[in-house]
Amino acid sequence: MKNVFTLTVILFSLLVTAQSQYEKGMEKAMKLWGEGKIVEASNLLERIAVAEDDNWIPYYYVAMVNTSASFGEKDDTKLKQQLDKAKEFVDIAKNLSPDNAELLILEAMTNTAWIAFDGATYGMTLSGKNTQLYAKAMQLAPENPRVVLSKTEWDMGSARYFGKDTAPYCLDIEKAVELFTTFKPSEEPYYPDWGAERAQEVLAECKA
Repeated sequence: MKNVFTLTVILFSLLVTAQSQYEKGMEKAMKLWGEGKIVEASNLLERIAVAEDDNWIPYYYVAMVNTSASFGEKDDTKLKQQLDKAKEFVDIAKNLSPDNAELLILEAMTNTAWIAFDGATYGMTLSGKNTQLYAKAMQLAPENPRVVLSKTEWDMGSARYFGKDTAPYCLDIEKAVELFTTFKPSEEPYYPDWGAERAQEVLAECKA
């Protein structure tokens, strides 16, 4: 009995240590990202993902860091490296966590970065894909504020492109703002929680 108790204590201690190392690593990666050290943040997140190979969240952040850095990037070689890596890690994360709305909207963001870089080349093939991704995300998680916000911004962008009024979409932005105040995210450490400030910005533009 004593041996069983001792083994339990050892296993618990190892689990706590591993969790602590994971959270310390993620905290450092988030700090690097916040400082604009994209390569360093991405590399650290990759190492964490390898160590936590059954956890979709570090893979998510590798893709997010590389995708967000690609908006406004003019160097096509650098852009391709970042977005290819983002797509690779999104795909791995989707295998680990199928039917995950957070990953679907991240994949759509990666596509949007390509479209923003060269709409003539990528708009035709990726716009329809994004529409499908956002539709599926809405089916899976209609009360997730990031899903509502991201889909609505995509719809507003499409409306602007075709010269249509974006005002009807402002009701959906209001809904996203409300959902950010009531949505209960997963308690997983570093579960995505972005978007509330952006929703307020878009709502302010609607009211301007």
